Amino acid sequence: MRKRTTRLIGAVGSLALASTLVACGGSSSDTAAPLSNAVDASDAKHPEWSKYTFTIGDNGGDGSQELAKVTGVFDNAPYKVKFARFTYGPPLVQAAASGDIDLGSVGDVPPITGAAKEYGFKVVAVNRSLAPTQSNENIIVPKGSQLKTAADLKGKRIAVPQGSSAHGLALNALKSVGLTPKDVKLVFLDPAAGATAFNTGKVDAWSIWNPQSAIAVKNGARILVKGLPPIDQTSSYYVASDTSLKDKTKRAALTDVLKRLSREFAWAVKNPDKYAQALSKEQGIPLDDAKASLAAYSNRVTPVGQSDIELEQKLADAFLEAGQISKKVDVPSIVDNLLPAGYDSSKLKVTS
Repeated sequence: MRKRTTRLIGAVGSLALASTLVACGGSSSDTAAPLSNAVDASDAKHPEWSKYTFTIGDNGGDGSQELAKVTGVFDNAPYKVKFARFTYGPPLVQAAASGDIDLGSVGDVPPITGAAKEYGFKVVAVNRSLAPTQSNENIIVPKGSQLKTAADLKGKRIAVPQGSSAHGLALNALKSVGLTPKDVKLVFLDPAAGATAFNTGKVDAWSIWNPQSAIAVKNGARILVKGLPPIDQTSSYYVASDTSLKDKTKRAALTDVLKRLSREFAWAVKNPDKYAQALSKEQGIPLDDAKASLAAYSNRVTPVGQSDIELEQKLADAFLEAGQISKKVDVPSIVDNLLPAGYDSSKLKVTS
């Protein structure tokens, strides 16, 4: 167990890859993949983009790599793409800052902790939940736990991935009942170690996202605090490398990458059975478990709005107040929208 600290500890290593980078391939079927030719006409021909290979950060197995194969959304792209798997958000943001990846999606806290460390990245888009009443993450307790409310967490050991969205949930849940990190024992563990600690009774509660939360609940755990407004966001954020954004030509190509990603997820939402299969394969979990957590992955991609900035600023200020970061974060300074105003992936026409 790590000793509790009020200072942000950086992720160990800049990359936390769960798999080797793999170039995106085409559909494995002789039948044309559903999105192999579905691109905006204005983005269809750009021979100057052929020199680029973009690395997409896959946060926790969101299905993006497997969906790219199933849909063929990058099949006719004038650039190449690769995928890098991360177990949670902070190392992904660090990788974006170092240029090891070009684009990736994370929860609401990693951009804040990354900015506090003065990493070179920007928030470029939002993943908005299509099921805003469905929590993407929760604070859960083991079967038989006597804890009934967030106030009961006082003096207890809570496993949480440091600097993650689940860290933010824990912080806000405590604050909502008048508690601070000093009133509990935050045990900073990555998701895998957190699962072990939770399943062996070494912690009293676990702040974690789906599918881990959904799987634990299916196996008898109980949700103590749901990750829903006003204590938690149901949105996540795309971050991109400053290096990619500052090059005009590369930026235009990266915008196309983001649009294609948003298109594959729009297709997935309309094909939930295939989406669940993709999640099951990519995460290595049973299909039933993938289906149980599917709502947490059903999103629409839009530009970052003023309300998003305000929510992130409120969260950043809460982290500073609680001593979880040591530098004030100015959220507007780390926002750089790639998508045009009014863009909404849920309005895209996709074929099944």
